[in-house]
Amino acid sequence: MKHLPNLLTLGNLFCGCLAMAYILTAQPYVYRNVTDHSLNWIMGTEQMYMGSIFIGIAAICDMLDGFVARALNVFSPIGKDLDSLADVVSFGAAPSMIMFKCLWDARMQELNALDASMLAMAPAFLIACFAALRLAKFNITASAQKNYFIGMPVPAVGILVGSFPIILWNNDVLLPAILHSTWFFYGVIALVCFLMVSKIKFFKMIPPKMKLAYAWPQLVVIATALAAIPFLHFAALPIAFVMYILLALVYKYPEEQAAAN
Repeated sequence: MKHLPNLLTLGNLFCGCLAMAYILTAQPYVYRNVTDHSLNWIMGTEQMYMGSIFIGIAAICDMLDGFVARALNVFSPIGKDLDSLADVVSFGAAPSMIMFKCLWDARMQELNALDASMLAMAPAFLIACFAALRLAKFNITASAQKNYFIGMPVPAVGILVGSFPIILWNNDVLLPAILHSTWFFYGVIALVCFLMVSKIKFFKMIPPKMKLAYAWPQLVVIATALAAIPFLHFAALPIAFVMYILLALVYKYPEEQAAAN
């Protein structure tokens, strides 16, 4: 049982690799019909969707490995470093590839699509770079982040970016129109990279104590997502992400309030 947390962490990494495999195959290709030998274009949107699904499964594994480690009272330096290595793949590299594909798709719909430079999509990989920096900083400051994260946690970024292909696949509300804008993606890249290395304190979705003073911001995020689902469907995920940021800016931790008084 003592190896179960590390096995879950490896499950996180495995799902991140599967996500990248799906995302890498998400490009248009020609399929020849075996019946009439006609040629048909396959756009690869489903592969992007599956990549997002595996990022979601990786996030579940990432949540469970910490929970199981605490329940079994099993901690090791190897487990901490392994968790960071898995996170940089599943929530850094894989979302960067999604962002690259989304930027490419947006550029291909512009009038000057044939003049699009590969460097125009390169900012997508800043997500992986800043995720690695965020995780490296966390590994040396973990003791100061028991009740909250300093800087946005990398899995939250992975889930946000991973929601974009699902929204496009399900054609939710008006967001697909926004998700074909290169400037929207550049803005998202800049925002999440800044948040990951910022000094903003982000509360953990599992509160340190099961008391209302500690758990109300988590309940608000969950309630916002649940309330938005009937109207926005999968687009409720970005809404919950925005609420998470806003609450992180205004939430006062009970220990800090007590110290101030």
